[in-house]
Amino acid sequence: MASMLRNSVKLSKSMMMMKSTATFPKAAIATPPAVAVIPPCRFYSSRPVDSSSSQGPTKRPKVTIKTIGRMHRQNEPITVMTAQDYPSGMMVDRSGIDMCLVGDSLAMVALGYESTTSLTVDEMLHHCRAVARGSKNPFLIGDLPFGSFEASPVDAVKVAQRFIKEGNVEAVKLEGGAEMAEHIKAITRVGVPVMGHIGLTPQRSSALGGFRVQGKTAKQAQRLLEDALAIQEAGVFAMVLEAMPAEIAGYITQQLKVPTIGIGAGVNCSGQVLVMNDIMGLFDRFVPK
Repeated sequence: MASMLRNSVKLSKSMMMMKSTATFPKAAIATPPAVAVIPPCRFYSSRPVDSSSSQGPTKRPKVTIKTIGRMHRQNEPITVMTAQDYPSGMMVDRSGIDMCLVGDSLAMVALGYESTTSLTVDEMLHHCRAVARGSKNPFLIGDLPFGSFEASPVDAVKVAQRFIKEGNVEAVKLEGGAEMAEHIKAITRVGVPVMGHIGLTPQRSSALGGFRVQGKTAKQAQRLLEDALAIQEAGVFAMVLEAMPAEIAGYITQQLKVPTIGIGAGVNCSGQVLVMNDIMGLFDRFVPK
């Protein structure tokens, strides 16, 4: 097209110099290119023009708790990503991620709190609803915030039910080991799926001496295994293993019948979870090791 345009310009100039009365050759007239039809956008819109690349992959069937169980039995890696609002929920939905976690990490990465312990139930429910509107295909899990479930199994059931009814999630996640077994039993008894979380539990980081790797000693490793077995017996459908040696996480995974989701726990878990703001570099207090 560019060469045809250049030839047309040269021919036009030469004809003008000769002052010829001949008609302009039809062959020199380039056929105009097809004009792409661009969908209308709002004035001053920052929304990208719709394209096939922005629509995400072909939709697969809705991920359910049965899907997760089947993937685990077939040794398929399970992917989990956090989201904290409608746009991030849509991103997780379009990326083909298996499970979307509305994690209490949003206290720090979205709300600017110094830790996750300041987050309230109402704040979490607000964010859960927003994510649920954007993330339709992944299995959606809401994190029970610090102070909302620990006091008693009754309290745990009440807050878990609020997450299902008001937060529009499909399951809840709670931190803690064997000491939380009765709470987990009570929640699952009323039909709410529970994801466990052992190892480094950020809500209790002060009691653990900060954000430190757990399970470095034989005694600590044995405690982690006991915690994992206890919450499995209590009825969790999966559990997060956070900040522990890869060998310990791998051994625990081998001893369990439910999938493990690692974060800072090596590659031997059944799947991995990452905080979206961390991998996108949106949280300046995150320093990768």
